[in-house]
Amino acid sequence: MEEVFEINQFEIENRLRNLCWTVSGDYSLNLKLDTISYSKSIYVSLYDAIKQGAFSKYFDRDAFGLYLVKKLYYGAEEQPLTSLAQLCVDSAVYKKISRERIGVLEIRKKAFEDLMEYDFTRLAASFIGQIRLAVMQEAVLGPRTMQSRIRKAADMLKRLWNTEDTMAVIQTVDELYNWLADPHFEERHGSLDRVLSVTMEELREFQWKDYLEEEAYTEDFDQYLSRVTNAASRMQEQEAEAEEKKRIRAKRILVDQEALDKMYSYIELNYGRSYLTKSEQERVNRSLCRGAHGDCSLYFTDGILSNMVKKNYQSEYARRARSENLKTYGHYMRVSRRNVEQLSDTLRRALTARSERETMRSEFGVIVPAKLWKVGRSRDRKLFERELRKDSSDFAVHVLIDASGSQRRRQSLVALQGYIISEALSVVDIPHQVMGFCTFWDYTVMQRYRDYDDPREANQRIFEFYASSNNRDGLAVRAAADSLIKRPEEHKVLIVLSDGRPNDIIVNRPNSRNPLPYSGDYAVRDTAAEVRKVRAMGISVLGVFAGEEQDLQAERRIFGRDFAYIRDIMNFSGVVGRYLRRQLDDVD
Repeated sequence: MEEVFEINQFEIENRLRNLCWTVSGDYSLNLKLDTISYSKSIYVSLYDAIKQGAFSKYFDRDAFGLYLVKKLYYGAEEQPLTSLAQLCVDSAVYKKISRERIGVLEIRKKAFEDLMEYDFTRLAASFIGQIRLAVMQEAVLGPRTMQSRIRKAADMLKRLWNTEDTMAVIQTVDELYNWLADPHFEERHGSLDRVLSVTMEELREFQWKDYLEEEAYTEDFDQYLSRVTNAASRMQEQEAEAEEKKRIRAKRILVDQEALDKMYSYIELNYGRSYLTKSEQERVNRSLCRGAHGDCSLYFTDGILSNMVKKNYQSEYARRARSENLKTYGHYMRVSRRNVEQLSDTLRRALTARSERETMRSEFGVIVPAKLWKVGRSRDRKLFERELRKDSSDFAVHVLIDASGSQRRRQSLVALQGYIISEALSVVDIPHQVMGFCTFWDYTVMQRYRDYDDPREANQRIFEFYASSNNRDGLAVRAAADSLIKRPEEHKVLIVLSDGRPNDIIVNRPNSRNPLPYSGDYAVRDTAAEVRKVRAMGISVLGVFAGEEQDLQAERRIFGRDFAYIRDIMNFSGVVGRYLRRQLDDVD
């Protein structure tokens, strides 16, 4: 079974995703499904997909996910919390979905039989596991005698059979956790109301604290964000949008000298060693970090997976992100290949047209006997013909990808877009560089996925793309242009994949000039100004928009007419191809 799983991993992923979509009726869901269990039990994975789809159909998944993250914020243990959450989700949905789809009961029963067979010992080792076993045994064998404490928990779960209220599910999870996992939780932290009152601002501060204190680095919080649900990130984005509309000042984080001294080592630890020497980094920072970016720094790296300081959570997160991106590529493999073929064909035809010999009339060259009658009779001295041939290879392209946290929801699709562009450019032998950027503390991290003259195989490294932290678009555009302008090719193109939302938390360093918060209108104007400067240098700039419709206006302000709005990955090659062909056709 494990060998079959390895061979057909993408097909299995697609099957589970389609099942989840069918049950939920929502084909935009992007949930993490249990494909690992497939190698042990098909039914366990199938029922997980059904359960998640059903919960999304009947309840508010975002509100439930956000409660769990807030509970973790107060120090709840992840393993018992998520186990109890899964028990409650099962109780809340299985009767509802089985009334609509009668076959669900049989799948659930077989999934429980398999779980009891291969996971019995682990489950029996904890009291929460024993509750789960009792629930599964009752589903498979019918009503059974249980210990009083287990029966009490089972009865609390049964209260969810007929509820349609997400808050009832949250309350049951909370009661079970405070009873079974941490009886003193309410004494230390307060009731459920206090947990629910945690703000996004507090959550962001909690994440920041984790970065400052390496020894207290909390893997569970970040793992939960990336593994169980995307709800917290969606809610953060929605709140950030609301704050921006209200023009609330962006938050400034004060960093003391001790934290400042550790800053570089944290960057190195979480993003990999830089490929520049210390003197090269200082030279780049002196040259580029000026004006609105005067208190900032640039950090150039090949990424944590390529140049790791030591294995840690961040490297594991990057590895998982690469795996997810490759799965998405597998799902869209045919579409991707078709996009690469179409885009490379468009570029090839444009380059071929530039390579064709063009004959023109001239005052010198090869004489045309048929024109000799004009001698002495006309002022037209163009009696000759000469051939012109354009240079088809005099182009270089830089692909710059926004890798900030606001891209997390569409992370894999953004990576796929970058890969399609890079593959097409490789097919037609146009030298190009692909980099991602995000801002952590006062460092704008520029991660290089492939360099200009790397072989085509290097394009696979684009799937190491993952979204995190903030984004200082103006500085990233400036750095990308600096790289591109040094290329020997005469014609240069910068393609920026972004969501039109430059936003950076300001770090106030000791004795800093305390710049304005880099967000909202100020950040958009700065990025637009950088784009204009780059175009004035003779570099063509295309913005590929991969964000929400409400941010379209900001994207237009930044890139003017030269931006592409990609609504569907199916149309990606056509939209980008038209722009690149125009660049190839327009320059002489």
